[in-house]
Amino acid sequence: TYDCIMENINRIERRDDRISVMEKLFSYDMNNEFILLNPVDDYSEFVTELVNFVCVNKDKVDEVIKNSLVNYKLNRLSYVDRAIIRMATAEMMMGTAVAVVINEALEIVKIYSDQGDGNAVRFINKVLDNVSKNIER
Repeated sequence: TYDCIMENINRIERRDDRISVMEKLFSYDMNNEFILLNPVDDYSEFVTELVNFVCVNKDKVDEVIKNSLVNYKLNRLSYVDRAIIRMATAEMMMGTAVAVVINEALEIVKIYSDQGDGNAVRFINKVLDNVSKNIER
């Protein structure tokens, strides 16, 4: 009851944080400028850590993604898809449970990328499954 309600509130807040990360990475990619967030900025600790992880490790994150794409190039991905995949890849690299990361990423894809036909969800699900196998833990 109370614990269940708090768990749902925490889950919603974490999804909102992930959306903030996706938006920040989208913006950075559009401007071709990945800058570290300042801890005193108006972002949660989770957002700051995840965005900064991508900024510091962008080449490693992108290499894992490149190795996970089949017959596709990183620069062909839409900015939104690339931001979501980078975010999810970084979160897996940081040690978050793969199933949680993929599920949350796909929920964000449904909101921001999928055209209603499920193609984006299927594509990103496959990429993230490959990412999870290619990450050095």
